[in-house]
Amino acid sequence: MNTHQASFVRASMIEASPAPLLESGVAYWLRKNLFATPKDTALTIISLLVLAWLIPPAIQWLFIDAAWSGGGRGVCATVAQGGSQPDGWSGACWAFVNAKFSQFIFGRYPPDERWRPALVGIIFVLFLVPMLIPKVPYKGLNAFLLLVVLPILSIILLPGGWFGLTYVETPLWGGLMVTLVLSFVGIAVSLPLGVLLALGRRSTMPVIKMLCTIFIEIVRGIPLITVLFMASVMLPLFLPQGVTFDKFLRALIGVSLFASAYMAEVVRGGLQAIPKGQYEGADSLGLGYWQKMNLIILPQALKLVIPGIVNTFIGLFKDTSLVSIIGMFDLLGIVRLNFSDTNWASAVTPVSGLIFAGFIFWLFCFGMSRYSGFMERVLDTSQQR
Repeated sequence: MNTHQASFVRASMIEASPAPLLESGVAYWLRKNLFATPKDTALTIISLLVLAWLIPPAIQWLFIDAAWSGGGRGVCATVAQGGSQPDGWSGACWAFVNAKFSQFIFGRYPPDERWRPALVGIIFVLFLVPMLIPKVPYKGLNAFLLLVVLPILSIILLPGGWFGLTYVETPLWGGLMVTLVLSFVGIAVSLPLGVLLALGRRSTMPVIKMLCTIFIEIVRGIPLITVLFMASVMLPLFLPQGVTFDKFLRALIGVSLFASAYMAEVVRGGLQAIPKGQYEGADSLGLGYWQKMNLIILPQALKLVIPGIVNTFIGLFKDTSLVSIIGMFDLLGIVRLNFSDTNWASAVTPVSGLIFAGFIFWLFCFGMSRYSGFMERVLDTSQQR
């Protein structure tokens, strides 16, 4: 019997053809995204006119007319105000930001000891970056270094009092250091605790379900500023005489529990979005409850709610400014505290300081937002072949 190879079966795939000229390039992108319809064209033109009206004066005030160096308020005040700038001058006072930059980062932490929080920050970056890159191996080791080793090093280095290090009390902490410590601890605690609370609220055990529901609903119904006030002022009243906790530690616990309640509802939404067939399929394989959750349900649920999780992280990062209610000064608090410095009192100093603080907050929040988008694309199995 003779066998013949079918001539219509290819041995290799055809190479992809380039896109048509009318379906690629800058002109196509502009036509598709900005000028697709008369309405889009009108909105694009209006937006360009508004930007042309706002951007040149902003650049002039922020950069061209700004005072970049100098000491004291004279460089940021006009002659009529007792400064060196000509009458009618108005520009950003970046000299103020430059002079106070170290204080904005470390607060009132002793200058001779600021190498300690700086070292903790460097170690944090070295441990965090490999954790964020999907292709870097040894994620378990990275997680151990970031979540176990780093906190131990921070407890030793930041407050001191160990191994000959000078003790620095937490009321002297401030600036970006406090913002990052509060947000990192809050994020690291709220995600696993929020997952447990979400699982508890969906539990079939009445007591566990009731306790988790009560905790979530009570905490979500109270403003964070009230939680911080209770942790700082009211909690010591319920403790035995002579027993106290550090004020900053109380703020850490309050922020972490508050964020956990919100995180629990985000995760619960992801759990409810998983089809019932996934649960039944896991049960048909004979998997136990925790095996089913760890291997089947939670990976899918957490992938679905990445935007909600990151949104909670961003909100937590910005809410750290509320610690000023208990006498702690985060980045925004330490910037506002320096407005009272008479050596830098001028009409443009507060605006410049607030713009600097806002830019730093935006930088971190935008970074978290972009990374969440990157992870969504990496984990989007619907587009993978």
